[in-house]
Amino acid sequence: MLGNQSSCALFMGSWVRDETYPDYQYSCPMIDPQFNCQMYGRPDTDYLKYRWQPINCQIPRFNGADFLMRMRGKSVMFVGDSLGRNQWQSLICMISAGLPSSSPTQFFRGDPLSTFKFLEYGVTVSFYRAPYLVDIDSVQGKRVLRLGEIRGNANAWRGVDLLSFNTGHWWSHKGSLQGWDYMEAEGTYYQDMDRLVALEKGLRTWAKWVDNNIDISKSRTMPMTGGTSGGYPGTYPDQMKVVQEVLTSMNNPPFLLDITLLSAMRKDAHPSIYNGDLTPGQRANPDNSADCSHWCLPGLPDTWNQLFYAALFLH
Repeated sequence: MLGNQSSCALFMGSWVRDETYPDYQYSCPMIDPQFNCQMYGRPDTDYLKYRWQPINCQIPRFNGADFLMRMRGKSVMFVGDSLGRNQWQSLICMISAGLPSSSPTQFFRGDPLSTFKFLEYGVTVSFYRAPYLVDIDSVQGKRVLRLGEIRGNANAWRGVDLLSFNTGHWWSHKGSLQGWDYMEAEGTYYQDMDRLVALEKGLRTWAKWVDNNIDISKSRTMPMTGGTSGGYPGTYPDQMKVVQEVLTSMNNPPFLLDITLLSAMRKDAHPSIYNGDLTPGQRANPDNSADCSHWCLPGLPDTWNQLFYAALFLH
């Protein structure tokens, strides 16, 4: 248990080896090929044998049945980019591992919304793809990132009991990986701008929506951030400083699931060349197939969800 919950520093600690992990196997059918390192030939398993140990408390092991009992009749939604999808799939696998195989479920995969239902408990766990959180519109065949508009995406979030947001990874992409042709803010179109400025504008739009639309007596929000490949232990990326500044300006700031530094310690847990870009048994070329942005499943996102579970119910 967490003990003195108010003093538990969930995100300060170290990784310790634990042979009782992982909580589920790579055969979990929810795992996308790009995250399924064991299926795609990763020969080692040591990266699966670590758990996060906060410096001044013990966190409970994730319990899927308990999660469903506490969330009975409610909805959970992850909103963001593929790192949010990484965590969403991890949570479904973790919950499912604690249930009988006969427990009825229902799954719909779509774009931007995918939904998994645990029918016996009436619990819905969804992922909504919105890499920037704010809206992207098509104008004369061009993709326009609306830094001050979020209503299009937010229509999918209304009424959800527990919302977890992540963003950051896609704001830095350029060239062919860039997800927009123009940015628009207050009626002015930009071919580009300082990416941290753009991120702050987008996050302030999100923050205003949360302050104006989330009834904290009925719904809860927590932004999940960090978890990318950037940075080293002991450093704090500039994107996180923007997140912190925006959160401090909110009337009802959500809980920050700050996984930045603990994730930066786990360079071993990326898919690298062991991802669905290959057919099983195919030899990889590290120059064009190494994935150092996402995380293997089972793997690090399971820890994000253990902390998610502890912060949600026990912190």
